[in-house]
Amino acid sequence: MNNTSWLAVIFTLGIVAAYEIWLAVAQRRTPQRLARSAHALLREDWFAAISAQPGSEILAVQTLRNSLMSATMAASTAVLGLMGSLSLTAPTLRDTLGQAATDSAAWPHVTPRLAMELVLLCLLFASLVASVMAVRYYNHASFIGGMPVGTPQRKRWATTGTAYVRKAGLLYSWGLRQLMLLVPIVAFVLHPVAGVAGALVVVAALVQFDRYRIESD
Repeated sequence: MNNTSWLAVIFTLGIVAAYEIWLAVAQRRTPQRLARSAHALLREDWFAAISAQPGSEILAVQTLRNSLMSATMAASTAVLGLMGSLSLTAPTLRDTLGQAATDSAAWPHVTPRLAMELVLLCLLFASLVASVMAVRYYNHASFIGGMPVGTPQRKRWATTGTAYVRKAGLLYSWGLRQLMLLVPIVAFVLHPVAGVAGALVVVAALVQFDRYRIESD
């Protein structure tokens, strides 16, 4: 049973890792066909458009504040999940490390369930960091977007504002993506085979989300 569980761990993580590697290669070869690249360009064009339109400062700040609140909610979700997962994983991890400390010649006995719980914690922490950094960039971009259009200060910070809006959007998308990747991990904790099925379902969903298609009339 333990060997079967480890095989489920390998397949669950392998399916997700294989798709992410393929996506990274596709990002380099054909970025225009991926939603991540298209949406990053959309945010850059949006900031350039409002920077050229006097009187758009309030609209810019409102739009950026809405995005900031979305990133804040993602960060709150990640931190709550992280705290809950830590409370469940800490006793098992403490016992495992305690046994290894008692017998210095022995390696810590890591079970498949504990390994996936650690992956769960890593994903939640990564999502939290990405979401918090998105909040940071959106916050700074809102100050730039609120500067009166046409002023020397606005022109001086225009390039920085474009870069911050792009970075904030990418970080926000990474934070949400890592929350989605929790599905197969949680499914594995319930049952090892469910983790493999969850990985297939998540990858199938990500294929649709990551594809950029222009709808024709």
